[in-house]
Amino acid sequence: MKKHLLLIIICAFSITASAQGRKYLLHTDANISRLKEQIKNDPEVKKVWENQLQKAEDMLKRERSSAPDLQELGLAYRMTGDSRFAERMKQVLLNSISQQTWEGQDLLQRSPPWKGGLGTAHTSYYMAIGYDCAYNYLTRSERKQIAEGIVKLGIKPAMNDWLSPETNIHTFDTMGHNWWSACVDMAGFAALAVKGEIPEAQKWANEISETVTEWVNFSGNVMDNKPRTFGRDGGFYESINYAGFGFSQYLLFRYAFQNVLPEVKLPEVPAMEKMADFFIQTTYYTKDTPLSVNFGDGSIKRNGNSCVLLLWNLGVHKDRYAWYLQKTMRGSDKEGLEMDSPQGLILHPDFSNQKEVKAPDLPESKLFSDLGWATLRNSWKDNATMLGIKCGTTWNHAHADAGSFILFHNGKNLLIDSGNSSYGRPEYTEYYCQSEAHNVALFNGKAQSRKDPYFGVKNEGHLYNLLETDKMKYIYADATGPTSQWFSRNYRHFLWIGDVILVMDDLESYEPGKFEWLLHYNGESKRRGLDLSVKDGDAEILVRPLYPETFPDGGLPHDFPEKMRLEEKSGLKDHEPDVKQPYWSISHFQETNRTKFITAITLKNDQNKDKLPIIERFDGKNFLGIRITQNGQTTEIYLNLLADGRIKHRNSLNVMNGWDTDAYLMALTFPEGADTGNPKNIKRLFISDGSYLRRNGKPLIHALSKFFTIVDFDGDNRNMQFQGQDEVTVSMYSEKNQKSVIVNGKKAQVDYNSDSKLSKFVVKK
Repeated sequence: MKKHLLLIIICAFSITASAQGRKYLLHTDANISRLKEQIKNDPEVKKVWENQLQKAEDMLKRERSSAPDLQELGLAYRMTGDSRFAERMKQVLLNSISQQTWEGQDLLQRSPPWKGGLGTAHTSYYMAIGYDCAYNYLTRSERKQIAEGIVKLGIKPAMNDWLSPETNIHTFDTMGHNWWSACVDMAGFAALAVKGEIPEAQKWANEISETVTEWVNFSGNVMDNKPRTFGRDGGFYESINYAGFGFSQYLLFRYAFQNVLPEVKLPEVPAMEKMADFFIQTTYYTKDTPLSVNFGDGSIKRNGNSCVLLLWNLGVHKDRYAWYLQKTMRGSDKEGLEMDSPQGLILHPDFSNQKEVKAPDLPESKLFSDLGWATLRNSWKDNATMLGIKCGTTWNHAHADAGSFILFHNGKNLLIDSGNSSYGRPEYTEYYCQSEAHNVALFNGKAQSRKDPYFGVKNEGHLYNLLETDKMKYIYADATGPTSQWFSRNYRHFLWIGDVILVMDDLESYEPGKFEWLLHYNGESKRRGLDLSVKDGDAEILVRPLYPETFPDGGLPHDFPEKMRLEEKSGLKDHEPDVKQPYWSISHFQETNRTKFITAITLKNDQNKDKLPIIERFDGKNFLGIRITQNGQTTEIYLNLLADGRIKHRNSLNVMNGWDTDAYLMALTFPEGADTGNPKNIKRLFISDGSYLRRNGKPLIHALSKFFTIVDFDGDNRNMQFQGQDEVTVSMYSEKNQKSVIVNGKKAQVDYNSDSKLSKFVVKK
């Protein structure tokens, strides 16, 4: 009897010692201690914890719980040690391993059956958390039993479908690119949980860890129209939703791996920090809640909070990450790790000693060229203005939206993407994925092929030549490839000058027909004279078509058939396909095979509401012009019609109001009231796709190849944003020897010729 009792005591001690030495996945002893301190010192954290604890208490009142409940129950048990939570977790764990499968019937009915899909991945994650948190409550036999069940129903199906050379049926781009990470890394996460009971589990976790570099570096598949997984500048083409989901699954696995196997070196993944910046750049910050660029199957309320939070917990601490997390940590959304979620709370950083960061140390605008995404903003402050542009690939979660744009202003999303709906609804395929649901140009009512969202687009769109100064921004989209069934030229240029954004469409088709462009919006929209107002609360913009014509300035549309036509159409509301959402079509009466739509968007704000920018049209032989006067300055913009592709094998030389250039677009800024024909009065110069600008035979800027530039003039100093060929020699006019030329943030070595008054310097990429 005494020997038997001694054996029980020894076994109990052994189990307790084993549990006390456990290296937890997420709910580490350090995280528990930190959270308890935060609860003492931070009323907001205390309130969130009390809500989480109450959720766990409420679960105990129900007859039974399911696998997702293991998240709240696990946190409650690790924080309180209350065995009631552990007992309920044990019931859920034992019940879950008694099931036949963790996968949904839809995938199991495929041929061959998909046994390791998202259903299996999600359940593996919940089970690993529950098993990990309840570990010290379970007996040795229960641990073994549950661990074997997790292997049978979770780990093995995923590895067999995705990894095993003998059985795998998937590749990196199956079902979009986020599934690999979700399915494979959650198998690895579960393997880390059971490695104490399953000898092979650590080997599986190592094997899964080694796949990440191949997944991240997947370069696409030309034959199957599949894009690369990650952009080289960061970003993930499948929308913010799936960027956050897919990458967070890897980071969860990586963080757990680091906790459980700290002695094992993890792969270098530079994309982690690039992705964090991607989320910072694609979020719009308001005084109420952050919003995001919701291209494709996104949600305007989703962001990269989970990824940046995990990166912070992995030890990558940057001021801009702390700033971003403090902007996005409140609220809770599906698959996010905001503070109101159980995992978000246990991983919530303590920023009490973090110095205040006023704005991220990043450019205000960013081009993600591999994705065909760009965001341009005028400030990092809350309720600023941000323009989002999409002109990339189409497939799976990326819609047929080449050349589309959205606009956030004064805290509201005024010009919108139509969003999406449940994938099971026919409207998802018939409307939300298609061109008409986006702010694009159409020819005879068509743009991209309706098959593109399923089969992918062979010739994807692109964004080029982002230029930015504090007073001017420029970028252009080439949507010709995805729309080449109808368009032989489909370019959209964005030139942002102060409080005005010019949107310039350069369109050509193979035969005459009707061109139009679409405008999807939130709030109320009405035409008032020359302008179309879009207003939501105290946020308002004015949309004014300028070319080929304006709206009628009074009278009835019937009286002015030559003017621009405004037609209201009916779409569907984001995530609510049963609710109609109006949008606008703007077109011209004339059927043609070539046109230019030029539109001014005026950003109304408290500073300019009583003195809006003055916008005027002027034109001449082979050019279109716009004049914008605001804030004591006048900017003249010229579009050179001889540079729109109609001339081949000759340069696009043109003289426009005395300005001699081959540039496609040119803008000159002067003090208001100054002589706009005098080069000495130029305060700012913009050139798009030009090699020179001359006045009265004197060159102001010159190179032997075409370039894109914005030049700010400050006396004899020049501050220049420049993009051209890899190495180009530039000459610029100056009355005196220029004191400095700053090119792309770096001082250039200048050779000044006093006879020609030209400063020559070399720009290298």
